[in-house]
Amino acid sequence: MNNAQNSKVGLKNTYHIFVLIFLICSIAVTAVYSVSIGQVQIPFQQSMQIVLHTITSGHFGSLDQVESDSYTNIIMQVRMPRVIFALLIGMGLSLCGVVMQAIVQNPLADPYILGISSGASLGATFAILVGFGSGTILAQFGVAFGAFVGAMVTSALVLILSSIGGKVTSIKLVLSGVVIGALCGSLSSLIIFFANDAEGIKSVTFWTMGSLASSSWGKVPIMAIIVLAGCFLFLFQHRVLNTMLLGDESAITLGINLSLFRKLYMIIAALITGTMVAYSGMIGFVGLIIPHICRGLFGSDHKRLLPGALLLGGLFLMWADVLSRILIENVELPIGILTSVIGSPLFIYMIIKRGYNFGG
Repeated sequence: MNNAQNSKVGLKNTYHIFVLIFLICSIAVTAVYSVSIGQVQIPFQQSMQIVLHTITSGHFGSLDQVESDSYTNIIMQVRMPRVIFALLIGMGLSLCGVVMQAIVQNPLADPYILGISSGASLGATFAILVGFGSGTILAQFGVAFGAFVGAMVTSALVLILSSIGGKVTSIKLVLSGVVIGALCGSLSSLIIFFANDAEGIKSVTFWTMGSLASSSWGKVPIMAIIVLAGCFLFLFQHRVLNTMLLGDESAITLGINLSLFRKLYMIIAALITGTMVAYSGMIGFVGLIIPHICRGLFGSDHKRLLPGALLLGGLFLMWADVLSRILIENVELPIGILTSVIGSPLFIYMIIKRGYNFGG
């Protein structure tokens, strides 16, 4: 019996490793394909040679067959930051989706459930339509700063409200998020209603649809540090995340203070989400559907679930970005629209097929 169990565990481990390797290879191929497409079409083989030559400092990849010297600048200076942005934001949204679903013990939770998106929208709307005042330090940071501050302030208010009257629970977090989110949404609508700025309202609308068009090498370091640091931290928190799914009573018997961990995890997730929203706007459904798909592939144990969700989330958003650029010729669709169009029917299918549960 023990031999049979060991054999089964070994097969599962081999399967998980194979899927992770497949996802990593798919990300590499997708990255090369993504930098090949655009107004200037670059052959896949030449793109691969340029990428290999650049990242290995000339040790691998040859530029002898590259047709134009401008290809290297187009790929490495214009398109590669966008690919990295898509990968990082996909990883971050999936990570926060997994964490939020564990925090509130609800498989329908996503990174925006606690009012973070509404707070970011309020901050961005204020920055675009009202501004911080010309000549001030805040005015130099613009929309990204407004969105980030809005997200963080909203998260703090949700945390404070859910802490009133005792320890933080999953139900109080959800209810506080709904209330604060509704308030922020109303304030955003009020600003738009009184604003006499058609161009500004158009910018707000486009920002809420999500886009990676503003990606650049200058923004990559901040995004990479915050997202990768969050990923590194939560990869070692799988035991606590698993305990959260069992509930507070089970956690007490195990000697784990879930109220403290909920506060800490929420602050970290809000920081990651606020940074992503500040740079890319609203990109929905990634943090909602990717954890569900990964539970079907890896099970509900966060030790296996988290690495799979990070890779699949990054791959999903990279392909969503590719589709947003190629579906309509000479037109770039907002990526948030595309993720919603793809995610909605997929999520409906999972509801019908699997039901509302955390099962693997």
